[in-house]
Amino acid sequence: MIEKRLSTGDRLSSTVTEQAHAKINLTLEVLGKRADGYHNLVTVMTTIGLHDVVTAQESDRIELKDDGGIPPERNLVMTAANALLDAVGTSCGALISLEKRIPEAAGLGGGSADAAATLRALNRLWGLGLSLAELAEIGARVGSDVPFLVHEGTALVQGRGEDITPLPPPAIDRVLVLSPGIHVGNKTQTLFSLIGPNRYTRGALSHKLAARIRAGHDSPPEFFFNAFQDLAPEVFEGWDTYHDALVGLGAREVVLSGAGPSMFCVPPVKEIGTTWQLLLERTRGWRAFLTEPFTPARAGEDV
Repeated sequence: MIEKRLSTGDRLSSTVTEQAHAKINLTLEVLGKRADGYHNLVTVMTTIGLHDVVTAQESDRIELKDDGGIPPERNLVMTAANALLDAVGTSCGALISLEKRIPEAAGLGGGSADAAATLRALNRLWGLGLSLAELAEIGARVGSDVPFLVHEGTALVQGRGEDITPLPPPAIDRVLVLSPGIHVGNKTQTLFSLIGPNRYTRGALSHKLAARIRAGHDSPPEFFFNAFQDLAPEVFEGWDTYHDALVGLGAREVVLSGAGPSMFCVPPVKEIGTTWQLLLERTRGWRAFLTEPFTPARAGEDV
């Protein structure tokens, strides 16, 4: 059990709000299958300006307002709240509300970001005084992306997501994220079932990009990579249509984020990125977001 630092009498506010930022994977490599059935990964992830909003208010029990119809046993916000309660042995409650902006099941870490923001919000609401590292440890029980998203910023992430090496912000001014409305049940399991030793790598691409970012060099899209990208057209029907539309607009590299189906590119200048976004939204009716890498003031703290 993690020891709480403060008593509930040390609460500073009866309402706490946290932003839950989406993430993109600049690289995602699969190293191989583990003895426990999972896969070892190495990825360079960065959070972006697109975000949900989590608000927690004092209450006598844990309750989620506007859960979008997701059953409590599958809702990562509730899973995170209960994991925090179990870890610190407290009986506090909270009414948690969620304002969704990140597309669901899109490869942008929306649910994991909400879980991470819930941990930060409840830590503040209940006056627990836990460090980000301790919250990330709890978050690892909720989902693989949650530890990174507790910290946010940019990092080289390895293993199942528990090994986090903070990095400075990448030299990327903006990204255009295109999120197809293609929903596939058990998509992550499906992608991993299709990936075999012929697609395993040693992580060199991720480590090379991490070294460039650490040294303050540029982050050229040619260095971006996702082991699942070639499988995306097979798993997500019509995915190529979205990909080819971005290429047709002039995008140099279009990269799958996470387990997809969202993809992103780096527009050469803001004005072109804005034009691409408007064309995708107004002529195609697709969900596109022109945003920037996001680094919180706390990034790298207590990793």
